[in-house]
Amino acid sequence: MPRHAPRHDHDAGGPAELLAAKAALREQVWAAMSAARVARFPGAAGRIPNFTGAEAAAERLRELPEWQQARTLKANPDSAQLPVRQRALQDGKTVYMAVPRLAGPEPFFALDPDHLNDSPRKAASISGATRSARRVTLAELAPVDLVVMGSVAVGEDGARLGKGGGFADLEFALAGAAGLIGQGTVAITTVHEIQLQPAGTIPVSEHDVPVDLVITQDRVIDCRPRRGPRPVAGIRWAELTEEKIAAIPLLAAQHAGHRPR
Repeated sequence: MPRHAPRHDHDAGGPAELLAAKAALREQVWAAMSAARVARFPGAAGRIPNFTGAEAAAERLRELPEWQQARTLKANPDSAQLPVRQRALQDGKTVYMAVPRLAGPEPFFALDPDHLNDSPRKAASISGATRSARRVTLAELAPVDLVVMGSVAVGEDGARLGKGGGFADLEFALAGAAGLIGQGTVAITTVHEIQLQPAGTIPVSEHDVPVDLVITQDRVIDCRPRRGPRPVAGIRWAELTEEKIAAIPLLAAQHAGHRPR
């Protein structure tokens, strides 16, 4: 019997039934990827899983007009999307990559393709970004043309399921509130086919950000005709636990400014 991965939603807000349904689906997807041997080291469980075919999916993304027109990307830091970040730097795009768990007062890496200390592949990794990128605040970011998100599972309707920490949705909300992301900004994810779910099967809450395009190594799924509305820009403070706010300096600073005096 496989051991269940530790849950990342211990400090997440929301109904317990919804959190449990999301956790159960994550376990199903992680188990399916492991059984099919399409998850790369160190395995799928508990992660945004790195998958066989991630490079091919990145190349398929590279062919899209949404990619070719983008000059600035905001991307997750997970290994599954490293090929996407690498190709963005190779194609001369600026990449903003979140520091894992949005740690520190400067929670983003800014990667300038013209000023890298390593190759694009190395610079696109977390360890490489510490050498090639500047650590920047939210206020230092420029408007974003394309948002790259990691997924444990994603629906054909654009509903997305992360690993439970809620960081991707928080990053999107923060950037939206700062005017860096708009309703027309395209959000994408790259996944293995096993991670793709039928429309309507991924449980979602109002703050969950849907994606517009899902790219696998074999195809592109345009979710825009079927995806739900994006959350209104801004942080939903009532849905965040005190533990989550305290763990993220950027949130804690903003929350202090929202408290009644």
